[in-house]
Amino acid sequence: MELKNKMIHYNPHEYQTYSTKFIIQHQAAGLFLEQGLGKTVVTLTALWELLYDYFDATKVLVIAPLRVARDTWSRECEKWDHLHGLTISKILGSVKERKMALYKKADIYVINRENVEWLIKNAEWDFDTVIIDELSSFKSPSAKRFRSLKKVRHKIRRIVGLTGTPAPNGLLDIWSQVYLLDGGERLGRTYTGYRSRFFHPQKYVNGGIPTDYVLNEDAEDKIYQKISDICISMKAIDYLQMPDCIFNKVEVSLDEKEMKLYRQMERDLLLPFEESDVDAANAAVLSNKLLQMAGGAVYDEFKDVKHIHDKKLEALEDLIEGANGKPVLVYYSFKHEKELIKNKFTVEELNTTDDIARWNSGDMKVALCHPASTGHGLNLQDGGCTIIWFSMTWSLELYQQANARLYRQGQKETVVIHHIVAKDTVDERVLKALEEKDTSQQALVNAVKAMITKFKEEKDGR
Repeated sequence: MELKNKMIHYNPHEYQTYSTKFIIQHQAAGLFLEQGLGKTVVTLTALWELLYDYFDATKVLVIAPLRVARDTWSRECEKWDHLHGLTISKILGSVKERKMALYKKADIYVINRENVEWLIKNAEWDFDTVIIDELSSFKSPSAKRFRSLKKVRHKIRRIVGLTGTPAPNGLLDIWSQVYLLDGGERLGRTYTGYRSRFFHPQKYVNGGIPTDYVLNEDAEDKIYQKISDICISMKAIDYLQMPDCIFNKVEVSLDEKEMKLYRQMERDLLLPFEESDVDAANAAVLSNKLLQMAGGAVYDEFKDVKHIHDKKLEALEDLIEGANGKPVLVYYSFKHEKELIKNKFTVEELNTTDDIARWNSGDMKVALCHPASTGHGLNLQDGGCTIIWFSMTWSLELYQQANARLYRQGQKETVVIHHIVAKDTVDERVLKALEEKDTSQQALVNAVKAMITKFKEEKDGR
């Protein structure tokens, strides 16, 4: 009785009812719902009906990021009154623990995506219904997790793919995700075939190997039209009465000596590429080194940390003090930044289930985490409304998902997202790319090429 008293009565929004019916009515369904729209409860509601009203599902497997598999699905079952009685077995932990979880009788089995290959190799496949939470993590057709699931796709009668960002780096990413839904019916049975029909290469390398594919004219509309019968897409702002979200740029200026070191590093990094092509791989290395310097320290060739400045730490101190005791969530990009912040402030890392519970109960004043650790599915909106980006990320998907941990359904206060940006550094280019939602590999390459052009002009005295 005490458990029921803690449960919340489910009064779905109209779009949630629509989404639940969409899952029930389609044996393959892609729900491309923006963060905060309640994909998990929508899906669990559909599963309850499929299991116990329609008897159209018998054994359900949920594939999710590790933390989401460990925490989110079971917590949602415990949260909503209409889901009371649904049982979950978590195929997590050691091999022995995973095998025991498989033998346990339950309505829903939850596994982290890293163990999909293990499951398919080591257990008899008898799941007739599969939910892929964060379908975008299966965007690579060469990844083991995709190839493994592809082998058993013909044994799956019902499948649902959930994500807020199906194509974070462009529509090339969408083929493998849609293939898992329909077995290649809509976008073709091979990735190369899909690519050749809807894209063309921008350039050729190494004697004629095509690369840097871009969409053909009208291809985007054709792709969306082909998948529109099994996929729905919704934006949170169109369906929820959300509080305001304020984006704030906090500029710091490096002094003359610090900026000289930054410029020297910038020149040293760019010099080898002055007369050669820049590809995404070396552009990322260049950018990461400069982002480290903008943050205040950089790894040298021996993996030792070289300190440069404390400007961002000083700005972080001001922001934490300005929060007046209200909880703040601080995102960092590099391990040495985590250590710098921990050495200067009283902070706690957000890692475990207990950490998440303490944050949501208001017992954690400064939480420190990497955006990849809170990227998908974690509900942190009860614990605070202030985010501080100590350093920037080129990943639009990580950026949006990390912000959506607080700015999501259930948030009652205005969310403030601070970005600490080192003036006249690569920080500014990354923030601009995020604001314009242009963080593709080509945007990264273009940013580095622009720096090289500027370097050449300065060297030539123009």
